[in-house]
Amino acid sequence: MSSTMVRREMPEFTMDAYNAKTGHYTTVSSEDFKGKWVVVCFYPADFTFVCPTEIAAMNAKYDEFQALGVEILPVSVDSKFSHKRFAETEPVLAGLQLTMGADTTQQVSRDFGVLIEEEGVALRGRFLFNPDGICVAQEVQADSVGRNVNEFLRQVQAWQHASATGEVCPAGWRPGKKTLPVNTDAEQMTGRVGDYITIEEILS
Repeated sequence: MSSTMVRREMPEFTMDAYNAKTGHYTTVSSEDFKGKWVVVCFYPADFTFVCPTEIAAMNAKYDEFQALGVEILPVSVDSKFSHKRFAETEPVLAGLQLTMGADTTQQVSRDFGVLIEEEGVALRGRFLFNPDGICVAQEVQADSVGRNVNEFLRQVQAWQHASATGEVCPAGWRPGKKTLPVNTDAEQMTGRVGDYITIEEILS
């Protein structure tokens, strides 16, 4: 299992999928996301407990991600048929707009470094790729605790700001908050970050 995807290119893939918005089966490919911000979000399995809450949370914020130009691809090792049944019968997934990748060969999960080989399922792995196809952030954890979509949305906003401006974002940064202009003041700031930002500003 790979230790990290960060700073690496998105692995190439093609797999079956279920488009919950249209109700149709389709295919998805890494080629579909070239030149775009995209989050590939692995989850262990359909018809479980934490997984539908995560998918529903991402779906609830879908319009906000779309406004930022971000595509969302949830993936598990279940088939496209399982995804369809899951989306149609799980109440919390009512109104699902996402396309769900079906990694039935387990190769995509393996290539992203999240496959639990002995169990044949993926860990909760969430990967953010920039338009150059490079992973800038990842979060991987075990199956008992769901991830926070609001925090992830904040991270996307921070990464997009940093990419566009060359500035860097301190802990907890949100749009409108102070950044650190290391693109112009790197020498002045070395060892003196506290002259630019206080702990109160960081935590506010």
